[in-house]
Amino acid sequence: MPDIYPAADSPRPAPATPLNPRRRGLIIGASDGLGAELARRLAREGYSLALIARRKDKLESLCSEINAKGQTALPYVHDVSNYDEVPNLLPRIVADLGGLDVAVFMAGVNYPPGGMDKYNFENDRRMIEINLIGAMAWLHPIAEMFQSAGAGQIVGIGSVAGDRGRVGNPGYNTSKAALATYLEALRNRLTRHGVNVLTVKPGFLKTEMLKAAQGATPFAIEPSKAAEDILKAMKRRKQQIYTASIWRWIMLAIQHTPSFIFRRLSF
Repeated sequence: MPDIYPAADSPRPAPATPLNPRRRGLIIGASDGLGAELARRLAREGYSLALIARRKDKLESLCSEINAKGQTALPYVHDVSNYDEVPNLLPRIVADLGGLDVAVFMAGVNYPPGGMDKYNFENDRRMIEINLIGAMAWLHPIAEMFQSAGAGQIVGIGSVAGDRGRVGNPGYNTSKAALATYLEALRNRLTRHGVNVLTVKPGFLKTEMLKAAQGATPFAIEPSKAAEDILKAMKRRKQQIYTASIWRWIMLAIQHTPSFIFRRLSF
């Protein structure tokens, strides 16, 4: 399969199918939790991986674990809010991998305000900087690359929290709602060029971020289960999934709850 990041005089590659020989993947936000689990699964599928994370120790440990099994994972330490690093780091990663077929934006933070009467602009701004602008900083150039090649797949990790504005954490809701809209716009732009964009909307995952959640955490699942769902969706080139799947029906009900009722709820 030709490289998806070709030289200027290279012929246009044929459209790629997901998960085929000589596969190269990038996961942005891969040091632990769902990112680490998806990295393990993609490596087992035969992907050569570039893994990006802020925490060097966890990132290098994960790469060592994968490489010890005869698979390939290259570590790159990076904070996704350092947007100016992307124009130099992305071409370096593509060169190191020998191309790029799949890009997953996994990075995200959640800073609850601490109560319905609490407001914290600094935390809200940080969530927007990482969850939304960090995604745009990476996915803009990747989308352009894939569009030029006529192949590739982008995966963005959103959240059920983005499906409706709730009282508990307006900043986080906003960041994930905006990310979902951005991914939809990329999908509508790139589908005609043979590029798939998958939006993943997890419910509660048993990760460090779950500790930041306020109130009940029903239907929480292990990151390994969510990673399995994502991999299946990638293979089928789906456009959107909820994980666990029950959240599709929960959020359908929430989306159709009249506003005069919804605004009186306490979650």
